[in-house]
Amino acid sequence: MFPLVYEINTRVWLKELEYKYKRPVTLSTVPDEEVAFFCECGFDMVWLMGVWRPSRYSQAIAASHPDLRSEFLEQFKDLRPDDIAGSPYAIPAYEVNESLGGTDGLQNFRRKLSVRGIRLMLDFVPNHLALDNRWLPDHPEFFITVSKTERNHDPRSCFEYVKGKYLAHGKDPYFPPWTDTLQLNYANRATHELMIHNLLHISDLCDGVRCDVAMLILKNVFNTTWSSLSGHMVEEFWPKAIAAVRNRYPEFLFLAESYWNREWELQQMGFDFTYDKPFYDYLGSSPVNTGKLREHLHAEWNYQKQLCRFVENHDEIRAATRFGPNNGVAALVMLSSPGMHLVYEGQMEGFKKKVPVQLNRQSKEAAHKAVQYLHFNLFALNRKTVFQEGKIEWLDLNPASNCLCFGFRRFTETESAFVLANFSATGIETEFTHSVLDGISGETISVFSTQNLVRHHEHEIHDATLRIRLAPHEGIIIMTAPPGIRSLHAGIAFPQHLE
Repeated sequence: MFPLVYEINTRVWLKELEYKYKRPVTLSTVPDEEVAFFCECGFDMVWLMGVWRPSRYSQAIAASHPDLRSEFLEQFKDLRPDDIAGSPYAIPAYEVNESLGGTDGLQNFRRKLSVRGIRLMLDFVPNHLALDNRWLPDHPEFFITVSKTERNHDPRSCFEYVKGKYLAHGKDPYFPPWTDTLQLNYANRATHELMIHNLLHISDLCDGVRCDVAMLILKNVFNTTWSSLSGHMVEEFWPKAIAAVRNRYPEFLFLAESYWNREWELQQMGFDFTYDKPFYDYLGSSPVNTGKLREHLHAEWNYQKQLCRFVENHDEIRAATRFGPNNGVAALVMLSSPGMHLVYEGQMEGFKKKVPVQLNRQSKEAAHKAVQYLHFNLFALNRKTVFQEGKIEWLDLNPASNCLCFGFRRFTETESAFVLANFSATGIETEFTHSVLDGISGETISVFSTQNLVRHHEHEIHDATLRIRLAPHEGIIIMTAPPGIRSLHAGIAFPQHLE
């Protein structure tokens, strides 16, 4: 019900595989053991981020951009020109990058995944295209025109595509424009048709799409941002675009990158899942915002079950950096909450350096075995029925520990799992009462811990109240289990990658 998705920075990943196997590697020649690893982790879907043909303009802009260059130099002191590939979100055309293996290589990789029951996700960028896209200069009507007068007021807002004629750069209204892109004009019905055509083409190559900044082309957002230049967008794009794909592929999955509390609106238009940035922000605040998190996890179930939760992705800083000593407990909270779960390449290794998306290689970091083992155990727990189908309720812990310690219960009609998280630098003794615990003894309780995976906790149950101690920065999952089963991960075989 709740898919586990693995995001891969494709260009960087293939470079890493070439280094690991000491031979050229494309999507067509990814070693079978790498695909087996996805299966052993329990990933339901692999998102190959950045497979489309790169933009030469974007590469040149990235190479000369002073702010980006400083980020690049944080990765490499020996930065080379060929390390910079440009943004994977400035797309000239939806053609698979030949240097990655082309369309044939992508389809070969998709078949390898499919044999193991894993689906493939790719990027769709509805808001903009690269400066050197295939539709210019023949079809400027697909983009937003900027007059010379407007251009004089804001020269950085647009691109001179032919002498004396300007088109607007792609833009989020809260940030400066993306100067390697052109804004698509959704006030023009022909633009809708163009992007639906592109989306249908993508749907022939994969099983789902992650739609970049999907909320930017909601009608009311687009009109607020662009109508003074483009005229009004009359019809919503997403319902008809999603319906067109589903008419061809009924099981095709749509994930929206969404912000500004537009998640429910996009879900109603047909998205299977939408980014849950509030969850990430509340969990990652310093100190953790337990009040807001509680309110958020109390939201209506039909909304909750369509959220995509994460503690890291290619846009955010590494989880090991943001959460620090709370990295493990944050991963436990995320993977035990309802919804889609997104894991980014390098997250389970505990990497700390964020890789700018314009680069095609990353600096070397040592993998943290303890972080790897923890994630693999959490993936195994995530597959249990109570986490795949169970509803959620907040636990009322004793007030003394309610600031940086919180808990919730996942439950079906027959199972319960209690999740407790201590984001504090000190140990905490906490307790909660629940009717499910009435008549249960300590011998039938199994406790999974983010520290040492399974350790013997001092806990007691009396009159349906459980009292337990949590170490600093510790998360635990408590489940009732049949007599004799003391480990929640008994029988798990670790991938060879982690041995």
